[in-house]
Amino acid sequence: MSTWIVVVLLGIIEGLTEFIPVSSTGHLLLAEQWLPKQSELFNIVIQSGAMLALLPIFSRRLREMAFQLHEPENRDLLSKLVIAFAITGAGGLLLKKFGFVLPHDPMPIAWATLVGGFVILGIERWIKGRTLPDEITWTLAIAFGVAQLIAASFPGSSRSGTTIMLALALGLNRPRATEFSFLLGIPTMFAAGVFEIHHELKHAAVGTVHESWGLLLLGTLVSAVVAFVVVKWLIRFVQSHTFQGFAAYRILMGAGMLWYFWH
Repeated sequence: MSTWIVVVLLGIIEGLTEFIPVSSTGHLLLAEQWLPKQSELFNIVIQSGAMLALLPIFSRRLREMAFQLHEPENRDLLSKLVIAFAITGAGGLLLKKFGFVLPHDPMPIAWATLVGGFVILGIERWIKGRTLPDEITWTLAIAFGVAQLIAASFPGSSRSGTTIMLALALGLNRPRATEFSFLLGIPTMFAAGVFEIHHELKHAAVGTVHESWGLLLLGTLVSAVVAFVVVKWLIRFVQSHTFQGFAAYRILMGAGMLWYFWH
């Protein structure tokens, strides 16, 4: 199979799974069982590429926070995004400082995928029938930052799934939780992408690392286009649906991964 076809397929998988609560990491791991494995840089940068889809979708919100800070609502939203991002960034730097390395063993990812499905079911049952407010408190902003750290520490848990479900459990309604999670993902994943690209260029300068930047760009663009369609759909979906269907999918996928990798 041609390398560019592999890159396109991985970009599609990333774009389809980055924003729905099913774990893009788990899907990329499964894809690598049949497709050539890509670098860690490739996986992180196409995740950043998926975030590009959020820029046109949330362009109004982003413009308001950039140019209309005299409005209290915009200042409040921006300040809470900043504190959530700061918690994630500071926590991520501490993890690296203490030598934390993401597990490459598929079993923890399979378990996180499976357990995450049951967690979603539990939270959906907990909030069933309740009318939840749309106010993002400082407690919720901090919780979003912590949730991103949890997702980063346990691949397979899903960044969007962890942040949205924790917010629901703490009393935020589904559309607002989804919007804040996506807005927070923009600086988080772009920062991770820039960090990895800087690291790659630093090593490439001494001739120790080789990456096909053209293929990296292709995967990023494919991921962004697919993610755009998914996010537009998901924003409408959360207005009137729960995540129970995603939970069932995660449970089946997690169980299947455990069976596959155990043998």
